[in-house]
Amino acid sequence: MNVFKTHLALNTFLEQHAPASTGLVPTMGALHSGHLSLVKKACDENDWVIVSIFVNPTQFDDPNDLKKYPKTLPADLDQLARLKEKLVVYAPNEDDLYPNNTTPKNYPLGPLATLMEGASRNGHFQGVATVVHKLFNAFNPSRAYFGEKDFQQLQIIRQLVALENLSVQIVNCPIVREASGLAMSSRNVRLSPQQQQKAPLIYQTLTTARKNKTTESPQQITSDVTAFFQNHPAFELDYFCIVDSKTLQPVERFLPQQENRAFIAVKMGEVRLIDNIKF
Repeated sequence: MNVFKTHLALNTFLEQHAPASTGLVPTMGALHSGHLSLVKKACDENDWVIVSIFVNPTQFDDPNDLKKYPKTLPADLDQLARLKEKLVVYAPNEDDLYPNNTTPKNYPLGPLATLMEGASRNGHFQGVATVVHKLFNAFNPSRAYFGEKDFQQLQIIRQLVALENLSVQIVNCPIVREASGLAMSSRNVRLSPQQQQKAPLIYQTLTTARKNKTTESPQQITSDVTAFFQNHPAFELDYFCIVDSKTLQPVERFLPQQENRAFIAVKMGEVRLIDNIKF
């Protein structure tokens, strides 16, 4: 498996092999089964697959969070080497993606970027859009793969593609969970053993909320979830909301033809976890 530090070297390599299609899986490393499910799908659907591993500084509003983000490149490469012969890794230094400075571009992302993660993490989605756009421009992939755990990010990327009139097909992939139900995340490794035992309550709360949809309003469900976490001091609830899946705007009532999702973000100590569930 070939690992490239510059996009020019990787593109030269691919030009020599003339792939009929290329799939891109953007990651920040610390790979787990959720990431690997994206890579496997990309391998099934493309001639060659590019996995990028880059902890993108422009999407972090907290320098400490950036500093503590796990970096496990040797282990990541070992996992990827088992998947497909026609797979390459792009693991650049910062100056290959940001040769001049790391200031994110200001995209007109609108309301999609101002709620939930956008409200809690200042500038986060501008940073995400900036690095993903750079990757799309660098490699011009046929398809790019994103997980539904970051469903808001997925919708932002779709909007970016429309805004910039890009030809890449965005492929969404379902959330992969631990046996306990906890959504797989690179941040899970930072949880203590005691926190790991309690963290599945996040998904259990989402499934209970979905079950209560038949008898309760969105407002009552939100109130129930808020009260639940107030009684569990191991968690600090950032937000819980039920929204329209397309617009991500909060819903006041459930409509028969409307697809909704519930989103949640909580902190356990210094670790912030997000999850969502389709209603």
